[in-house]
Amino acid sequence: MGIIAWIVVGAIAGYLAGMLVKGDESLGVIGHIVLGIVGALVGGFIAGILTGGNDYTTGINITTIIVAVIGAVIVVVGWNAIRGNMRTGRGPV
Repeated sequence: MGIIAWIVVGAIAGYLAGMLVKGDESLGVIGHIVLGIVGALVGGFIAGILTGGNDYTTGINITTIIVAVIGAVIVVVGWNAIRGNMRTGRGPV
């Protein structure tokens, strides 16, 4: 069940990160979902380190979605930095 939860939460996080980070429309929906899944894992790992080992990658709830969205935004911004894309337009992050 954990893998399926990561995929679902990552898909939600990737979609939300695509709406939050402007200027990366070249990724498309599938690209955002893939980066969202990676971001969910990154966000859960970082949140676990910052909170002393609490597990933020289990289940589908609002906490895991928030942590996954933060991780997905970090991954999308990092991906754009690696590719050399400059952020265009207005918007958060």
